[in-house]
Amino acid sequence: MAGERRSSRRRYQYIDKFLNKAGPSTDPDFVPGAPTITNLETSKVLVIGAGGLGCEILKDLAMSGFRDIHVIDMDTIDVSNLNRQFLFRKDDVGMSKAEVAAASVMKRCKDVQITPFNGKIQDKDEEFYLQFKIIICGLDSIEARRWINATLCSMVDMDNPESLKPLVDGGTEGFKGQARVILPTLTSCIECQLDMHAPRAAVPLCTLATIPRQPEHCIEWAKIIAWEEHRKDTVLDTDDPEHITWLYEKALNRAKEFNIPGVTYQTTQGVVKNIIPAIASTNAIIAAACCNEAFKLATSCNPNLTNYMMYTGDDSIYTYTFEHEQKPDCPVCGNLAKTITVNPNQTLQEFIESLGERPEAQLKKPTLRTESTSLYFQSPPSLEEQTRPNLSKKLKDLISDGEEVGVSDPAFIIDFKFKLAFQF
Repeated sequence: MAGERRSSRRRYQYIDKFLNKAGPSTDPDFVPGAPTITNLETSKVLVIGAGGLGCEILKDLAMSGFRDIHVIDMDTIDVSNLNRQFLFRKDDVGMSKAEVAAASVMKRCKDVQITPFNGKIQDKDEEFYLQFKIIICGLDSIEARRWINATLCSMVDMDNPESLKPLVDGGTEGFKGQARVILPTLTSCIECQLDMHAPRAAVPLCTLATIPRQPEHCIEWAKIIAWEEHRKDTVLDTDDPEHITWLYEKALNRAKEFNIPGVTYQTTQGVVKNIIPAIASTNAIIAAACCNEAFKLATSCNPNLTNYMMYTGDDSIYTYTFEHEQKPDCPVCGNLAKTITVNPNQTLQEFIESLGERPEAQLKKPTLRTESTSLYFQSPPSLEEQTRPNLSKKLKDLISDGEEVGVSDPAFIIDFKFKLAFQF
């Protein structure tokens, strides 16, 4: 048994050079040798996402000495994934990404155990996330990042240090990428940095309805106009393949009508779910940065990133690190209401629509209320009907200058607080 262990450790001899002796930057609590190596091997890590970035992360973790890895992803493998998601093969098309990725890595690293979960991160409760030492995100969705960020922050119990789960987040868009380390409630979180991820510019409805010029216009038309006309009684679920297929077929017919090429199932998925495009080389670089941070967090062999690294590789290779400051008015990790300026002559309907476009909010289905009044409820239908008349009223007739408004959205587990400052 001891011989097998020594043989297994030879694979990681390049890593043991960092773990068998202290260096000038090691943490004061760092204990070189077997205790740290054991701590690395027993650290339970969760990887969220098994796509382009997730495949790289799983491979890097397995080759960095982590032996207890879990991965969750709700998607199945599409043929379009094969050009950059290297753990998958043509025969895997239609199968669970998490399951295939786990099996593929374990086939090559036989001393590593990877447990796959096929499903949504929102379907798991706090007890599930509490079992992990580190959580690494390889997501292509801002909404999913915001959800896990809020969940980890809400889990923190100051009397229980084990409730604080470091979040290492990686993201890529073309030749650009970023890696960041978040210590929930202690450092700047994803919500603090939300304005760095501005929402996609909205296309005027008149363009969608009358003169579409791009495949994205046809897809938005199917999502906004066709769905409302034909399936308004069904809530659009962007994770439901049947719903995506319906939108794709409608968008394709629309595109043929106006001789617009380029509408594919993959493009439809990307537009509807706001999926960020990815390039294999960028994924590899950002995944390496994320796993490097996870390795440092698990072993204390070097200080972790404080707290944001950006990378760009379009014209040349450039990286830059800086400390993103925690915001006191962050709705997730702060305790103050965020002040936003509004036109008091704006209607409540216009304000609600603006919340989806504001970089600091990005809320798609907000329900609004003040301390004394319910302004508008998205659901249930009885309350929506009751508060609907407020939509046409001006803000100055509903609230006072500087008044706080509570906002909730079904996509998030937290409530948001905004202080509305009138600006004429």
